[in-house]
Amino acid sequence: MKISRDDVLQIIKSTRGKFFSAIFIKKDGTLRTMNCRLGVKKYLKGGSLSFNPSKRGLVVVCDMQKKSYRMININTIQYLKIGRKEYHVE
Repeated sequence: MKISRDDVLQIIKSTRGKFFSAIFIKKDGTLRTMNCRLGVKKYLKGGSLSFNPSKRGLVVVCDMQKKSYRMININTIQYLKIGRKEYHVE
């Protein structure tokens, strides 16, 4: 299914803690595939961010393979897979 960039954040938030896969372009220009979840509290070490990620177009997720938190730039997402649904971002 093809979706627009405007719908990406809403679709990610609709996962409500379920696993999903994302393919996006990292800051250095390489592609990355990540299996992740929202709302994970297990790996917190205290402290808080000094900025608001959503104002910079970022979403904070937990990378389930590396077991640590990562940020995905909404503007560089190419593909999402949530359950059996696949979304190609235009």
